Amino acid sequence: MRRRDFLSIVGGAAVAWPLAARAQQPAIPVIGLLAPGSKIAGKRFYDGFPLGMQRRGYLEGRNYVLAVRYAEGDLARLPLLAEELVRLKPDVIVAGTVAATLAAKHATASIPIVGINMFDPVGQGLVASEARPGGNITGTQQYVEGLTGKHLELTRDLLPGATKIGVLANVSNPTNMTQQVEVEATAVKLGMSLVTVEVHAADEVGPAFQTFARERANMVYVLRDVMFVAMRRQIAAFALASRLPTIYAFREHVESGGLLSYGVDLRDAYIRAAFYIDKILKGEKPADLPIEFPTKLELVINLKTAKTLGITVPPQLIARADEVID
Repeated sequence: MRRRDFLSIVGGAAVAWPLAARAQQPAIPVIGLLAPGSKIAGKRFYDGFPLGMQRRGYLEGRNYVLAVRYAEGDLARLPLLAEELVRLKPDVIVAGTVAATLAAKHATASIPIVGINMFDPVGQGLVASEARPGGNITGTQQYVEGLTGKHLELTRDLLPGATKIGVLANVSNPTNMTQQVEVEATAVKLGMSLVTVEVHAADEVGPAFQTFARERANMVYVLRDVMFVAMRRQIAAFALASRLPTIYAFREHVESGGLLSYGVDLRDAYIRAAFYIDKILKGEKPADLPIEFPTKLELVINLKTAKTLGITVPPQLIARADEVID
C-alpha cells in the first residue's frame, strides 16, 4: 500500500493534518490482483487493468490501492499467493485464468472475486451458471466453443497439405485436457494425425520441439496455457530452430516471433475487469453479475516469421487477418 505524508509550511509553522479529520476520510478500496504470469512477461495485458479502472474514474493510489502477487508462471504457487492476498482483506480480488480463480475460491468464500479469462467456469465448479453465478465469483470467459477446432482448420488454410500436427500441452493445467479432447475430435474430422507431447515444466518444452521435428510434424499447435505465454519468446526460438511453424490462441506469442494466432485479446479482458470492479464497489454482488463471453476474436499473422520459415501465407488468409506483423 502506498503511503503519502503531507507537510504544509504556513508562516514558518508546520501544520499537521488533524487525526480526527483523517479518521473521517473514506477508506480507499484495496484490490488484490492474483497474476499467474510474471510482471515483465504479462505487462501488456496486466497494464490493461489500471487502464480500465482509469476509464471508469478510478486512479491507482487515489481512488484505490492495488496489491499484486505474481506466480511467475508457476501455477503451484497460486494457492499460497491467494492466501497472502486474502490476509490483506481486499475489497475485491481479480484473478487471471481459471487456475488463479480456483486458488482464490479456495482461499475465500466471502471476498468478491473477478475471474479473468476463465475456462468453463460452470464445469470447473466456480459458478452455478453463467447467467447467475450465485456465489462470490463472476468475470469473463476466454473459452469459445469450437475455437480449439478452428485452430486446426486455420492450420489447413495456411498449409493445405498438413496432415501431422504437433500438440504442446501442459499436464499441470486442467484446462489443457479439455483442449486436447477438442483437438483430437477435430483432427479425426480433418483426417489429421497428432503428435502430442505433454510437459510438466518449462525445461521440457525444448525437448518437446525436438520430438515434433523428429516426428516430422507439419505444424505445432501450442495450447492455451499461462506457462507457455510466460515463455513465449523461448517457444518461438525453439520453433524457429526446429523449422516448425506454430499456431496459438494468444497474440502475445505472435508478437514474440510465433507464426499465427487466433483468439481473444487478453488485454481487453483485463480492461473489462474494471466493469465488474466498479459494480462491486458500488454495492452489487458477484452472484448477480453474469459471466461475459468474448465478443471478438482476432487473427494475427507474423509475415517475418513466415519468411524465415520459407512459408508463403495465402493472400486470402492475410486479407482475413486483424493484424499482420511485417
